[in-house]
This record gives sequence, structure tokens and C-alpha cells, in this order.
Amino acid sequence: MKKLSFNSIVRRLSETDIPRADLVIGISRGGTVPAALVAYRLDAPLRLMRISFRGPGNETLFAEPEVKSAPVLDEDVKTVLLVDDVAITGATLAAARKCYKQVKTVTLVFRGEADCVLFPEIKGCVEWPWKDGVGPTEVPD
Repeated sequence: MKKLSFNSIVRRLSETDIPRADLVIGISRGGTVPAALVAYRLDAPLRLMRISFRGPGNETLFAEPEVKSAPVLDEDVKTVLLVDDVAITGATLAAARKCYKQVKTVTLVFRGEADCVLFPEIKGCVEWPWKDGVGPTEVPD
């Protein structure tokens, strides 16, 4: 398992050409901190969307990701940057994209497959500095 520090993540963010967007939308829960870091880097507004798909042990809970809540876009939003921590199958990002067919959507993940990948060289599991041993679905609402 690869362990990453906040410093290494912030350094990589500063070195990466992140696509510009009118709005950054984080896929909660795993994408909350990554989206906040990206929104800060871009000086862009941040909103969160909730999608259910996996459980505490990363097991699949549903046949397809289920969008539980998605931000409504203001009329001036033309480009959305969807951010998650990891995307292996792309199913969650695909479900998120379906909510925003009326605008240009770009995807960014820290590991996996997307339009922009912060750590493309990492193929295995990652210990994120914000997890502190707590899985994404173990955090109280």
C-alpha cells in the first residue's frame, strides 16, 4: 500500500495542469477532501454530490451507483469538474456525468481512470493522509 502525505499531494496538484471549471463537484465521501484541494487550487466554488455504490470494505452494494443527491447548477455554470479519490471501473463518475449532460463535464481522480489523474503511476491501494484508518462509509453523516 502506497502512503501519501499532504505535502506530496499538494506538490503534485501544483505541478499538474488541472482543467479549468466553473464549478468543482466532489463525489462524497471519498472525493470530499480531494475536491476541496482541487477547488482551492483552482480558486473555484465547490459543491458535493452523494453517490452510493460501495460499502466499508469496498464491496459493491448495488448493481449500479445510485445518485442520492446532486447539486443543481446555476445558469452561468458551463463546465463542471467532477472529482473523486479513486476511479477503477469508472461507474461512479459515469453516474455523476449523467446528472450534468447540459454542460461540459471533466473528471479528475487522484488514482485510477479519468480525464485527469493526479497519480497515474500508482496502481495499487493508497493510504490517504485524511483517512486515519476510517473507511469512507464509516464517517457519520
